[in-house]
Amino acid sequence: MNFYMNEAIKEAQFAKMIDEVPIGAVVVHDGKIIGRGHNLREHSQDSTTHAEVLAITEACAYLKSWRLWDCQLFVTIEPCLMCSGTIINSQLPQVFFGARDPKAGAVRSLYTVLEDTRLNHQVAVHEGIEADRASMLM
Repeated sequence: MNFYMNEAIKEAQFAKMIDEVPIGAVVVHDGKIIGRGHNLREHSQDSTTHAEVLAITEACAYLKSWRLWDCQLFVTIEPCLMCSGTIINSQLPQVFFGARDPKAGAVRSLYTVLEDTRLNHQVAVHEGIEADRASMLM
């Protein structure tokens, strides 16, 4: 588990080096990383280019499916509302994140969107993996 979070942290470090918000994510399928992403909003001038969305997009392309049923997402910081919607729509069963985001977190801090039983899909959430390292990047 820490191996995958370390890979997400590497993505966040890359984002920081290019003056982006330092958030990184990886999607794992059968023990293999099939999607990677780090924030690119400033470089792309596209508000949807969050780390989670980019990693999920790459994973969907790899699997040739929008359904990521047998995958896990590892992300350095708690996902926002937009990313949580993408996680739900891709039907990821599990999300692991490092540190909470008190300003935009939609998984634990402000909302609990991924576990909302009113939605058509719920996600198992695991928090605190490498939390200190993840929060230090911010």
